[in-house]
Amino acid sequence: MKAGARVLGIDDSPFTRKNNRVLVIGVVWRDGVVEGILSTYIKRDGVDSTEKLIEMIKDSKFNQQIRLILLHSATLGGFNVVDLRKLNRTLSIPVIAITRKKPDMEKVGVALRNLPGWERRMEILKSTGKAVKCGKVYAQIVGMEEGEARRFLLSFKGIPEPVRLAHLIGSGVVRGESDGRV
Repeated sequence: MKAGARVLGIDDSPFTRKNNRVLVIGVVWRDGVVEGILSTYIKRDGVDSTEKLIEMIKDSKFNQQIRLILLHSATLGGFNVVDLRKLNRTLSIPVIAITRKKPDMEKVGVALRNLPGWERRMEILKSTGKAVKCGKVYAQIVGMEEGEARRFLLSFKGIPEPVRLAHLIGSGVVRGESDGRV
């Protein structure tokens, strides 16, 4: 990836079971500088995250400038599964979903069984492929060579800064102050 490329880091905000809507924050980041903030709402445990992210990005002034989308997990707002392949295909932008721990698909499958359309959600998650270890994170990579994704992710000490910032902003807005480790 070229130096100076704009990256969009995305994370959901804290929520409770009482919340039907979950705030999702996007941070447009370039060379260590925040250039913009995007936001949208998704349904908690819903099925609208992919469409809402596409809409958020397409409707932004940064649409043609974003060169990489980084998500903190392939699920937002509980188990609102993001179709990483569809996101990549629709926007023509590489997508990487990262987590600190290796995703346990067996446990995810058990939890998903409590939701309507769980089979489709599981199918979407599995279609992305296995998460690969990249430094201190695991990454599901779509639309980008693994080596290039690995080089980019290894340029950070842990969670990439745009995702960390999205987390801090989201928790700050929802709780009144930022908190927690991403």
